[in-house]
Amino acid sequence: MTSKELSLGIVRAVAILVSVCLILFFLYQIATVILYCIIAIVISLLLNPLVNFLKTKFKFKNTIAVVTSLLITFLVISGFILLFVPLLLAQGENLSLLDISSLERNYHLLLENITVFLDSYNINTKQLIESSKLSSFTTFEFIPNFLNSLLSTLGNFSMGFASVLFITFFLLKEKDVLYLKFERLLPESQKEKVLNSIQDINHLLSRYFLGLLLQLTIIMLLYLIIFIIFGVHNAIIIALLCAIFNIVPYVGPLIASIVAGVLIMTSSIGTGADFATETLPTTIYVLIGMSLVQVIDNNFSSPYIFSKSTNSHPLEIFLVILIAGILFGITGMIIAVPFYTSLKVIGKEFLPENRFIKALTKNL
Repeated sequence: MTSKELSLGIVRAVAILVSVCLILFFLYQIATVILYCIIAIVISLLLNPLVNFLKTKFKFKNTIAVVTSLLITFLVISGFILLFVPLLLAQGENLSLLDISSLERNYHLLLENITVFLDSYNINTKQLIESSKLSSFTTFEFIPNFLNSLLSTLGNFSMGFASVLFITFFLLKEKDVLYLKFERLLPESQKEKVLNSIQDINHLLSRYFLGLLLQLTIIMLLYLIIFIIFGVHNAIIIALLCAIFNIVPYVGPLIASIVAGVLIMTSSIGTGADFATETLPTTIYVLIGMSLVQVIDNNFSSPYIFSKSTNSHPLEIFLVILIAGILFGITGMIIAVPFYTSLKVIGKEFLPENRFIKALTKNL
């Protein structure tokens, strides 16, 4: 190899590396758009049976069937949101009954007692608060920041919701056209494998999302039973809200427990119940019940449902979710199972003789 060839090889390798880095940077910058597309694809998978049903049973034209399906979806989502409005209004009314000045005095008294206790063990509380930027919480300066963040989140959600509906509409309306265009782009040698992979992924992901819906329904019913037993107000709405949080594996149930505890305690304000003898014991009993529900879900219903819907071992699913959570946070935990299932299907189709792939995909 001559020095010229070596130099060209190095330049080519550097160019490839720079190109890959630029592509990854570009993908990172448009991560939000990619997320919208992924959500739209998932929704289109779920709505496709409804679109086909409207076209075959009611003889709807394709565009009318798609619009009707999206309208039904919009109405269902709006109905879910409107369910929470009375709950939020009730909580706001209950919070308005609080004596804010008394609450702030008790808060500062508690903070002073904690400070004295920590100072007795030579822990510099003042430096700890300043370094962790907790000083704003002692003067309730965090409230305007929280409200601004909430408004920004609502604005982003509205933009994202509209974008997802727009993308979903064209994915459903132009499904056949997009499929044909995609098929033409494929090389003949790999076309059959790619199309088989897409068909299998579509089938397995449809089963997975139906399984997820079944899991959330079971959790909601179990939560509802517990809330009714302990006389929790707005039991159906709170059970539904807590079940939705379970979309996030392992972390979601913890958030649901915190939300349920806060809602139960704030609901008791309007009833005038004694905090020490009534509200606190009820909250503790409910949280214990919710923990038992999670034990049932984590050890029985969830592994069984997901292992059957994706043809994967429960331990396999647990490890995938755990690794995805460590690497990519909550978003990774949510998309871990469908993404891993898709990779398994692709691996089985393109690397059928690989021993590792064989072991992972023997049940597919």
